[in-house]
Amino acid sequence: MNRQAQACVLLLLGGAVLRASLTDLYLRYVKQELRPFLIAASLLLIAAAVMTLWYELRPALRRASPADAPRGEEHHDDHGHHEPRVAWLLILPALGLLLVAPPALGAYAANQSGTSLAAGKLPEYPPLPEGDPAVVTVYDYAVRAVFDKGQSIGDRRVKVTGFTVAGGDGRPVLTRMRLSCCAADGLPTKVALSGNTPAGLADDTWIEVIGRYSSQLGRDPVNDFEIPYLEVESWRQVPAPRDPYE
Repeated sequence: MNRQAQACVLLLLGGAVLRASLTDLYLRYVKQELRPFLIAASLLLIAAAVMTLWYELRPALRRASPADAPRGEEHHDDHGHHEPRVAWLLILPALGLLLVAPPALGAYAANQSGTSLAAGKLPEYPPLPEGDPAVVTVYDYAVRAVFDKGQSIGDRRVKVTGFTVAGGDGRPVLTRMRLSCCAADGLPTKVALSGNTPAGLADDTWIEVIGRYSSQLGRDPVNDFEIPYLEVESWRQVPAPRDPYE
């Protein structure tokens, strides 16, 4: 791979990252707060590729050999600096972003990892949002249910949104992936459902659930940590949100 080819691959990679950053595609890989950094990085890649092509293709900058050098040694530098062929593999991530973008982490990833609650609890429990029901995240409900024993929830109704994962008892487990930085460190937050639970739903079906705190606790089969329950009053199927992670 010569420098012109390297620049083209760099241009393709920068363009793919920029395209993902200007759409919602980047939300499948990183948190929303990282979008400005992705845009800046993609613009730097594109600028580096353009400058490399401009330098390599501009006839006035082609290096000329000394006048007394043998003709066979002229332009020797143009032939001696090639990178390993394995460098062509760099084109695969760019093509993946442009042509075959994978979906966000879902039920399969959740079944491979233990609940994120094992990582720790909140330092404090602020009041629930106003309204009935109170709209909370899956992680917020789970932390309050496990570590605060539902005291900060009381008898309030809550509304949470997540995707379904098949539970050991045949009932779906409401799940949402939680990121610290990017999809590589994503961990699931799991809330088991009781009461008016959905039936016959496939994995990765997004639902909105309204219910109340339940003192019942289960165990995650992966890391044996506690999984809280939510007493379901009603639920409905919803489209996947723009940002699938918490």
